[in-house]
Amino acid sequence: MMRKALFALLVLAVLVGCSGQNAPAPTSTPVSTPTATLTQTAAPSSITLTDGLKRTVTLRAPAQRVVSLAPSNTEILFAVGAGAQVVGRDEASDYPAEASNLPTVGGWSGFSREAIVALEPDLVLAAEITPPELVAELEGLGLTVYLLPNPHTLEEMYANLETVARLTGHEAEAQTLVARLQERVAAVDAQVAGIETRPRVYYELDATEPAKPWTAGPGSFVDLLIARAGGINVAGDLTGEWVQIGLEELLVRDPDIILLGDALYGETPEKVAARPGWDALRAVRNGQVFPFDDTLISRPGPRLVDALEALFQILHSQATP
Repeated sequence: MMRKALFALLVLAVLVGCSGQNAPAPTSTPVSTPTATLTQTAAPSSITLTDGLKRTVTLRAPAQRVVSLAPSNTEILFAVGAGAQVVGRDEASDYPAEASNLPTVGGWSGFSREAIVALEPDLVLAAEITPPELVAELEGLGLTVYLLPNPHTLEEMYANLETVARLTGHEAEAQTLVARLQERVAAVDAQVAGIETRPRVYYELDATEPAKPWTAGPGSFVDLLIARAGGINVAGDLTGEWVQIGLEELLVRDPDIILLGDALYGETPEKVAARPGWDALRAVRNGQVFPFDDTLISRPGPRLVDALEALFQILHSQATP
């Protein structure tokens, strides 16, 4: 039951986030979006931005007490240098490690309005997984809420970093961060450009039903990053960002590599090999089944670049990063 609940949260968290482009990857230290419009109003330090709900949100000055309602938001806040300004988080925010020490205000099981208000935030940073009704309720309680939309490309992810930096007064740090991320992505792009053979990849999200597991289809960041890392998503032509694929169909597509995003739920290469009929898959026969840290790719923040680098290394193990 808990596994299905966690998977439901994953689907919600990423459903809003993806499409298009190609991406690559070396391993590096972690560092992750409609374009916001910045306008100066009355006071020189005031900030007015349009959020993901197309609302005009104004801060008199950069926020000093922020409550984050999504793991991706929390990671972005810390990445741009605003970690010390975060006073509360959703229960799924566990990265970076310091975030785990912050008070929680709820999560997939429901948010506590009282807990959020008690933290006296001058900004509540919501995401597309945040119910619009909650945004309205918090505003009705006198709080300033900015909903950060999920990106669909790496470029939009960079824009989200800049938006959060503007809201918290860390624009210089964000510029440095974005430049570093772009350099890392460019390094992967350059290596992928010289690769002729692209492995076929199956990315598993949930195999509660081994005969019909969930995988990532077109429009997801999984699909985007596999392609950019120099691979081919075997589910890339199916309908829907998150889709079930039957074992018979998977046998026809016969991936070269299997990535277990559901290693989070305890799936292992050994368990995959023991599933009825799965030993006929090329990836299983050749020992090309690997656990993958799904938090890198399911949270639309700066660690998407870490995911890209990790994917590149797995897909092209003989290449030099």
